Amino acid sequence: LEEVAYSQKDRIAVSIPPRHGKSHQISTLFPAWFLGKFPTNRIIMVSHTSELAVDFGRKVRNIIASSTYKEIFPNVALSQDSKSAGRWTTNHNGEYFACGIGSSIAGRGADLLLVDDPHSEQDMLAGNFDQLEKAYQWFTGGARTRLMSGGRVAIVHTRWHQEDLIGRLVQDGQKNEKAD
Repeated sequence: LEEVAYSQKDRIAVSIPPRHGKSHQISTLFPAWFLGKFPTNRIIMVSHTSELAVDFGRKVRNIIASSTYKEIFPNVALSQDSKSAGRWTTNHNGEYFACGIGSSIAGRGADLLLVDDPHSEQDMLAGNFDQLEKAYQWFTGGARTRLMSGGRVAIVHTRWHQEDLIGRLVQDGQKNEKAD
C-alpha cells in the first residue's frame, strides 16, 4: 500500500478470504493515512453497493475527526462543511467520494481509486454471475477513466469466480502481454 501511495506501483489487487481484516486495513485505515500524507488528493471508494462504500467513508471520516489522528497529522482535518459520510473534503481540498458499482461518477477524479468487494457474496452464492460482467464493464468503462494523471488503483475482494473483477483484469493483462 505504501508503494501505491508513493507512486512506486500504480495498481494492486489483494485477495484474502472473508473476515481476515482486508477491508479494515485497505478501505478504512489506508485512506485515512493516505489523506494524512496527501491531503490534497482525491479518493473514490467503490463497493458493490453505495451503502457499503458510504459505511467505509463514515469510518474514514470519523478517524480523521479523531483526536488521535490530529496528533499524528496535525495539519489535516475535515473541512467545516463535511457532514456527509460518503462525500467530504479535507481542509486542503482533498476529496473522498463513496459510491456503488454502476453509480454515476461523471465529473469526479481520483488520485486513488479503491475498489472493495465489487461483487456481493450473496449474488455469487446465488449464481447471479451477470453481476461479474456488470462490475467489469463499469470499472473498465467508467471508474478507471476517472483516474487523474498518476492515479493509482487498489482492488480488494475475496475471489468468488474466475471471471470476477480481479480475474478479468488478470486475463486482460495476460492478453496484453501476448500481444506485445
